[in-house]
Amino acid sequence: MTSRLARWTQDPLFLLCLTAGLLAFVVQSGELGTADTTFRLQTTHWLWAGTPQVNPDDYPDFGLHGRDGKLWSWCGIGQSLLMLPADLVATWVSHWHIFSGYEADPAVRSIIVTYSTDILINVLTALITFRLLGQLSFGVKEAIGGVLALLLCTTHLHYAQNMQENNYIMLLTLVGFSFQYEWVRSRNRRALWVGSCALGLNLLTRVTTALDLIASGIFLLLVLWLEGVRGSELWRRTVAYCKVAVPVYFCFAAIERWYSHYRFGSWTQTYLPIFAKESRLNNPSLPANFPWSTPFHEGFLGALFKPEKSIFLFDPLLVLAVILFALLWKRLGTEVRAYILTSLLLLLGYLSFYARYAYWAGDHAWGDRYVSTAVEMVALLALPLLLRYRADLSKTVWRAGLVLIVASLMIQMASVAFWLPLEIFQMEQFGHPTFVIALRFKNIVAFALGKMDAWGLNTVAMTQDPWDYVHVTSWNFLPFLLRRVGVAPRWVVDTAFAVWGLSIVVLCGVVYRLRGVSWRQELLHS
Repeated sequence: MTSRLARWTQDPLFLLCLTAGLLAFVVQSGELGTADTTFRLQTTHWLWAGTPQVNPDDYPDFGLHGRDGKLWSWCGIGQSLLMLPADLVATWVSHWHIFSGYEADPAVRSIIVTYSTDILINVLTALITFRLLGQLSFGVKEAIGGVLALLLCTTHLHYAQNMQENNYIMLLTLVGFSFQYEWVRSRNRRALWVGSCALGLNLLTRVTTALDLIASGIFLLLVLWLEGVRGSELWRRTVAYCKVAVPVYFCFAAIERWYSHYRFGSWTQTYLPIFAKESRLNNPSLPANFPWSTPFHEGFLGALFKPEKSIFLFDPLLVLAVILFALLWKRLGTEVRAYILTSLLLLLGYLSFYARYAYWAGDHAWGDRYVSTAVEMVALLALPLLLRYRADLSKTVWRAGLVLIVASLMIQMASVAFWLPLEIFQMEQFGHPTFVIALRFKNIVAFALGKMDAWGLNTVAMTQDPWDYVHVTSWNFLPFLLRRVGVAPRWVVDTAFAVWGLSIVVLCGVVYRLRGVSWRQELLHS
């Protein structure tokens, strides 16, 4: 047993998975994070318990009238399916006698669902990201750096705490890219089938992930094209791809269409026409072209430069990636060039698609959640490229890169400090525009120094309902929420703090160990 443990502590992949799991563990609040995920969990419960997808009290904020005049969720079913195993276990556990007197938030059910699901997604994302970076010819040290940067220095960290669909979509897209790329190199039809299933499964989560599906095909085409594959050989490879991928995509698209028809009676339309009609009935002042009522330039440029949602502010690693792409382009291999072009096209596609949408920035979200996965796809190569080509870069670029990495880390750590609507509540009271990142750091300092009254934080909190008030006046981690709510027994709170603190210590130790192992692995491979 001791020798096996020693081998594990020398295995960078094991240490990377342990890091991802511990990271997801320590940032959990026990809450689902947003109303959207709460509604998707209701759909999960509907799948096996037969409860309504939408409660009447949630309308008109959520839900649309459809089949049999009932209220139905407008969300895709992908994340609801993902949470199904955890919900089955969590519902069973929550009915144990020991929890019979506990009905407060964070609820036992949501604690089990969030911890199990987010940890699983984080670990699997670390594995597939490491695999993909290796396929793109990055070394062990560079691949580990890329994984850690993704998990710690992009909005992926925020969505590891607030369980929107983003990280699940990111995981499936990375699986699609990795396994479909394996098919290009090995002609392994099983790998192509696995990658196609992952991308097809994404369609059940959010229909716009069809852009990810298209992007994966473009990635493979660019790899072949940049390597000089032309004419009949290119056509033959395209046909072989379509024979496997297209039937898989068709099956998942048919499932998605059937689910839409089951709820709203249409095989060809999404929920948006019904959403537009019912929204205008509830609010006649809405424009006739709602929800595609935002001027294109406003939504497109807003995602780039608006201080409340700018992708460059919420993901500074994107800036470093773009700089390195420009400086190193001629030195990069064909597969890396193909990935860069594809990820940039994917980002452009999402920016353009959502630019005219009324809620182009994802509404109640940290940053622009609709494009965040595409941003992370681009930013993924920033640290691996910086490490690989350090000797070829000037000291200025290297130092600027380190500054951007540290800034990214600080911003993402700040993103999980409080419940995400805090700054949204502040903007509703104090007005727009607001530099949200700076406001978050100001809130952290105010809370840490006990200056909530002096800096207006308490004023905002007091305007919310009691549930919101409790959540925006606590650090957004499970032990602090349990203590703030004040219903759980003292020994439970103390135990939660002990486990949480120990997990942080172990996480730091594992990361330090991983750093040493990665350098040794790099020396062995060089």
